[in-house]
Amino acid sequence: METIHYLSQFNLLQSLALEDLIEMEELTRITVVPKNTYIQTPTTFSEGLFFVKKGKVRLYRLNSDGKQFTSDILSEGNVFGEMNVISFGTRDHYIEAMEECHICTIDPVRFEEFVATRPRFLMSLMQVLSDRIKSMSQLSQNLAIGNLHDKILCVLLKLSDQLGVKNKDNLYRIDVPLSHQEIANLIGASREAVTVALQELVKAEVIQTGFRTIYVHRDKILERNIT
Repeated sequence: METIHYLSQFNLLQSLALEDLIEMEELTRITVVPKNTYIQTPTTFSEGLFFVKKGKVRLYRLNSDGKQFTSDILSEGNVFGEMNVISFGTRDHYIEAMEECHICTIDPVRFEEFVATRPRFLMSLMQVLSDRIKSMSQLSQNLAIGNLHDKILCVLLKLSDQLGVKNKDNLYRIDVPLSHQEIANLIGASREAVTVALQELVKAEVIQTGFRTIYVHRDKILERNIT
């Protein structure tokens, strides 16, 4: 029953009745992945659907020069993976545990049989896919046309949506350690340029920084028409 409790926490699975969750438990295994361990690389890709029960994972790709570009950071309740009829666009990604993670894995063949008879679950799955595509499309557009400050704020706003913890000062702490290099990987810029831009954003009182910690003032970011 512990696995059933895990599964019931995922937004994607909230449309399932208890009997469906019990059946789905038979399709699922939970793997504990240590911090800084690869869940997948482009060469070790295997088909399947994966849910993050606990922890945070980073998805990134490498360009021809070996430079990293972070596509997303996923936390509890998020899903990734690829199957014959379902794709979250992660086949060519490195997927790394940023902290110890509990990952639920679902057998692709049995999952397809399962979802074929549950239209409500299929609709939930389509909504998750639609939201992911919309979010990544908006982010890609902003990163393509914005200046460096706007690119940083766009990414930080997205992370605060996913991982933000509000404090008493109406600031949102992004609940994942972020170095200047990791922010640079998210927007495709140099670490040096990001460091200067972050200092300028701190002076503008749009963000606050600490050791690998960033607080964002969402209202001030939205006033800049950053979405």
